[in-house]
Amino acid sequence: MTAAQPCKSLPEVQQFGSDPSNSDKIVKALILSGGVVIRSFLSDSILAVIEKDVRPYLEADKPWEGKFFPPETRRVYGLAGKSASFMHNIVADPLYQAVCAKLLTSQFKSYLGQRLEISESTPQLNNTVVFSIGPGARNQELHRDDMIHHNHLTAIGADEYKIGRDTGIGLFVAGTKTTRENGATRFIPGSHLWDCMDPPDEGLAVYAELNPGDAFIMLSSCFHGGSANMTRDEERLVYSCFMTKGFLRQDENQYLANPPERIREYPEDIQKLIGYKVSHPFLGWLDLEDPRKALYGKDWKLTGGDLYT
Repeated sequence: MTAAQPCKSLPEVQQFGSDPSNSDKIVKALILSGGVVIRSFLSDSILAVIEKDVRPYLEADKPWEGKFFPPETRRVYGLAGKSASFMHNIVADPLYQAVCAKLLTSQFKSYLGQRLEISESTPQLNNTVVFSIGPGARNQELHRDDMIHHNHLTAIGADEYKIGRDTGIGLFVAGTKTTRENGATRFIPGSHLWDCMDPPDEGLAVYAELNPGDAFIMLSSCFHGGSANMTRDEERLVYSCFMTKGFLRQDENQYLANPPERIREYPEDIQKLIGYKVSHPFLGWLDLEDPRKALYGKDWKLTGGDLYT
């Protein structure tokens, strides 16, 4: 990470390897700073497959009609329907999913008659986006992605952080070398601990500079934004996704964005990550059955048992 300019002391942005055994250390580091760098997250060969899958869609994209994305940015959405390699190697990555499970899983106790039920809701996919930022792109405004879930936060210290405070966790994987000059993501370490009414300060931003295949994991309550591409001929290519709590509305409507016939091609665990599951005790059913029924029609056989369990 590189600092935007000299500023007051900020929490350290730690770096880790991609071994899933690092998940507990990464959770602790995220609580302290809000973001971590993962080195050598994906191999060059996997990056090449994903880029081949998405490049036609990037080329077909049109400039954003508004101010949120600069016109030099091209995007691809609905990756579950466009790149199986993206889903298997980014969204379903064991390290990323282990971190999300620890920070986004929710347990809730409620009485059913005289019986106290403990229900667990596991994370689901929030969005999938590929970004191609071309030369001349301006800074994106610093923002918090948890604004979509109306996440009201008060200022705390890292030692006061409680699991459940955050509504999402993002993963950004560098498809090309990512530098301050070509638009690396800016973020403010520690801003996940601020009050939600505190505005961002550009002077506190640092840059997530990555080599191809490196990744940046960030809590969605952190201020961040894409940066200006000040080069003449460098594209910044980044593959991103966010996970969110299982009982919240998804940022990207996965059921309309991705054709059911493509979702049927994935194993059950990825189908559930996409959102084809019940959030316990009883949220998201279809005909009082598991929503995977929508993928298989009359051939669907409920295998999960009582939806209350």
